[in-house]
Amino acid sequence: MFGSPEQIAAAMRQFADMLSAPQSAGPVNWDMAKNIARHAVVAEGDPSVMEGERRQIVDALNLADLWLNEATTLPSGVTSPQAWSRSEWIEKTVPVWKQLCEPIAARMVETMGGTLSATGLPPEAQAMAGPLMGMLKQMGGMMVGQQLGQALGTLAREVVGSSDIGLPLSDTAALLPGGIAAFSEGLETPAEEIRIYLALREAAHHRLFQHVPWLRAHLLGAVEEYARGITVDVSALEGKLQGLDLNNPEQLQEILGGGELLKPEETERQKAALVRLETALALVEGWVATVVDESAEGKLPSATALAETVRRRRATGGPAERTFATLVGLELRPRRLREAAALWKALTAERGVEGRDAVWNHPDLMPTADDLADPDSFVKGEARFDLSALEEPKDDEE
Repeated sequence: MFGSPEQIAAAMRQFADMLSAPQSAGPVNWDMAKNIARHAVVAEGDPSVMEGERRQIVDALNLADLWLNEATTLPSGVTSPQAWSRSEWIEKTVPVWKQLCEPIAARMVETMGGTLSATGLPPEAQAMAGPLMGMLKQMGGMMVGQQLGQALGTLAREVVGSSDIGLPLSDTAALLPGGIAAFSEGLETPAEEIRIYLALREAAHHRLFQHVPWLRAHLLGAVEEYARGITVDVSALEGKLQGLDLNNPEQLQEILGGGELLKPEETERQKAALVRLETALALVEGWVATVVDESAEGKLPSATALAETVRRRRATGGPAERTFATLVGLELRPRRLREAAALWKALTAERGVEGRDAVWNHPDLMPTADDLADPDSFVKGEARFDLSALEEPKDDEE
């Protein structure tokens, strides 16, 4: 009735992790989540970054940053380039994941605590369940933490840097030698060209994130706004928990896996948040693609082929996007990447590099979802706001 010794030992380890979390740690035991994620990447091999690999990455990021000076007026965002192992990526990006995932994790834990109290106890014990609710919520936090750890471990095996999913996960520009090697599999392209091309993308993202003051809050705020509209499918969760064997930790991932328990609310506010997020992601990716293409032209023979590989990887989605759907309830990919890239290129041709980059000066100057559908109107039209007038003193103030 208690399962195999191995299952009992695994369950005891998880309960120990759960009980070790301080009371103020929030709904999820993030230390446990990080440990699970690290174990997941180490199990498939996560060697430390060698000094030679570190030098290659740092040199590639510095060279890429130098090339970008010719393609954009935004200053450098690379101050201390680094090379990370997958475990280091997990450790350094968890603060942002915590910010993004806590709202949904809290809702999931609250729901699971109530459901476990109703389905996991015999009727005669439910009347006395009040004192146990704290423990049951901790148990829900353990289960959600395990799922988050598994999801981050999966994502860490696919990323190549700190920004290739489109969000500012770190203030430091960094690439993962292991991620670059996985990206390069099957490509008949010199390793150095692949490394420099990916470094261009990483350095371009950091120029935006470091020097467009409102962008970070805009992107993360759009994710949080959407996440607030995610609800937990209580009936589906109850059905899964009724057959739960607490001595079988492998069932925990199956219960929460795939994100099917997370349901978006079909409200106008929710739809608007999704459009805002998808548009912002597309504009970031489109601008990055544009300046990277300009920087690599005449320098990297394989740039065009690599650009198409990255576009397919980002636009069609994959395990990383499904992992993010498990974490926050949506697939994080720029669905209108080609339209956004076309708009930025047209804007460059019409207004020049300086005029194109000046659009990032204020969120009200940015193209909208409608502009992606009709870029010519945006490119040929007058600026919708003249911010310079706001800085001029009025006559009666002089």
